[in-house]
Amino acid sequence: MKFDKLPRFSNWAAWNERDSLKDLSHPGIYALAISRKHLSGKAFDWSVEIAYFGMTNSQAGLKGRLKQFDNVAIGKKGHGGAERFMHNFKNKEELAPHLYVAVWSFPCDVKASTPTDLVVMGRVAKAEYECFAKYVELYGKLPKYNDKKNSPKLKV
Repeated sequence: MKFDKLPRFSNWAAWNERDSLKDLSHPGIYALAISRKHLSGKAFDWSVEIAYFGMTNSQAGLKGRLKQFDNVAIGKKGHGGAERFMHNFKNKEELAPHLYVAVWSFPCDVKASTPTDLVVMGRVAKAEYECFAKYVELYGKLPKYNDKKNSPKLKV
């Protein structure tokens, strides 16, 4: 399958170092990988260790969405994908040392309704589905925690 554009993800960052990633105030896509290997600082790759792709077009940008994920890891609600992770991990201390994130930001003004900003926000959604498609092409299935059928949420 041919994709319009291959993702431009950042290097991987350890979960606890996610705020060091650039352009987190923008909308975008994020990839989460679970790995026993140290991925921090390594270039993004289409590893089978990718466990989830997510996206946001919110005013809080990628930083806000990743914070919502982290909030679920400490017992709050608000991020369905994180609730799937926590079904298996139960607490943040068990998950965080093995969790890595890479982001692909899309600079735009989410509060604006200009044609340009609206097109960029549409590209965010499209790019997330292209990431799903690329992963399925490589591995024959969705990343574990994007697979809603086979990955139940933690019941809080």
